[in-house]
Amino acid sequence: VQPAFDAAWGGEDGMYAQRLGAARARTLNPYAALLRAGVPLAFGSDSPVTPLDPWGTVRAAAFHRTPGHRVSVRAAFTAHTRGGWRAVGRDDAGVLVPGAPADYAVWRTGALVVQAPDDRVARWSTDPRSGTPGLPDLTPGGELPRCLRTVVAGHTVYEGPNG
Repeated sequence: VQPAFDAAWGGEDGMYAQRLGAARARTLNPYAALLRAGVPLAFGSDSPVTPLDPWGTVRAAAFHRTPGHRVSVRAAFTAHTRGGWRAVGRDDAGVLVPGAPADYAVWRTGALVVQAPDDRVARWSTDPRSGTPGLPDLTPGGELPRCLRTVVAGHTVYEGPNG
């Protein structure tokens, strides 16, 4: 699924509402409901229709224009990193663990935080005993991480400035 669709066309005054009506538009891209139903999510971009922007995609799912459809930043991150691999039957990819293929990107980020839709969950998740690793702060309006390097099968395929 493509969360960037909601970012581009969702909301009360977006293209979905204009063409389909506000009531129907609010039913589109229900990521939280899909997860609650046990549907594994795999995110993509549909580039060039929407930007090839992985962190923007994660932000779009976590800050969906219909609040009831939002998922946690961690769930969105998992859908964008592991989800696609799981969808094609590759359970060994999309993670950084010993023995997994060495495919990864290096990002320049701001502070790493735990963002959750519910403040109680966020408080528990930031407790050191939970062991929850932080992710970039994806609050709308903030700067998104910038890719410095991409490595595929152990070989650098992209090196950005200051990488």
